[in-house]
Formats: sequence, structure tokens, C-alpha cells
Amino acid sequence: MMRTTTLALLSPLALLLPATAAADPFPAADRAAGQRMHAEMCIECHARRFGGEDGAEIYTRFDRRVSTPGALEQQLTACTAMLDLDLFPEDEHHIAGYLNDRYYKFK
Repeated sequence: MMRTTTLALLSPLALLLPATAAADPFPAADRAAGQRMHAEMCIECHARRFGGEDGAEIYTRFDRRVSTPGALEQQLTACTAMLDLDLFPEDEHHIAGYLNDRYYKFK
């Protein structure tokens, strides 16, 4: 009886585990819009600083600064401010969603 009760209580919690493990850190991001903005406002600078056609090494290098979803958002805000880009916070969120899908794979 005790085992059945314990299983009955834990079963609903087990349903939450897959959703939590695969949680999207940028759930409202429009990835297509983020990709367009990234192409327009980021690639030129990244290619100039890190080489290559698209400057992707900034995201893939061993010593990259960004290691969490929060750090990615902070870096995007810093770039927006330093380069005086015309981006709103929601635009940065869209770019973060695109970059996460393409390079970072944060959960």
C-alpha cells in the first residue's frame, strides 16, 4: 500500500522532468527575426574581429565569454550599447534565441 501511494504521488512529478530538462531559455524569441537582425548588425563586426565570412568563431572559440543564457543576454546588451545599435530588448531576445539554437544550445 505504501509503495502504491508513493508512486501515485511521484508520478505527476515525473511528467514535469522532461519539460524542465528541455526548457528553452528564450521561449518567446522569434528566431527568424533574430537571424535577420544578426546578419544585418552583427556579422560584419564579428568577421572583422574574428575572421572568416561570418565571424562565427566568436561563438565557437574555446575561451568564449558567454557560458550561460544570462551571459548571452548581457553580451547582446553590451554590444547594443557599445555600437549604438538600434535594438530594443525584445530584439536582443530574438537574436539570443537564434544564437542559442545555432551555437550555444543552452537548456
